[in-house]
Amino acid sequence: MTYELREELPAPETFVALREAAGMAPRGLEAVRRGLPNSVYGVTAVRDGETVGMGRIVGDGGSVYQLVDVAVRPDHQGRGLGTEIVAALMAYLRENAPESAYVNLMADVDGFYERFGFEYTAPASKGMYLRIERSEEAETV
Repeated sequence: MTYELREELPAPETFVALREAAGMAPRGLEAVRRGLPNSVYGVTAVRDGETVGMGRIVGDGGSVYQLVDVAVRPDHQGRGLGTEIVAALMAYLRENAPESAYVNLMADVDGFYERFGFEYTAPASKGMYLRIERSEEAETV
């Protein structure tokens, strides 16, 4: 099978569908519509006109970058697409990020990102997160 790696972001609907297909936490369409244009860089993997994989970089474009949303549809996994996507993201960073830039990610696949030079931060630091959720009660207050 032949895949084309494109330097572009997916459409918001495709982004949401890829995350869901890959078993990742869902993102609301409105949040994605707001967030995608603020990406520093992104790539998609396309086969026969269908976007089957993606990855992007977010951050301030100078001192801090984060690899996010690396996803490949399950029926296209195991063919090296995830590796190609991350390699493209890393090539962008090596060419464009200033010296001393901090690059981070939240790994969800053991043993995958180490080959690109990533190291666990613990015990020196610990990753944390907060998800914004709104209940009907909170919206009426």
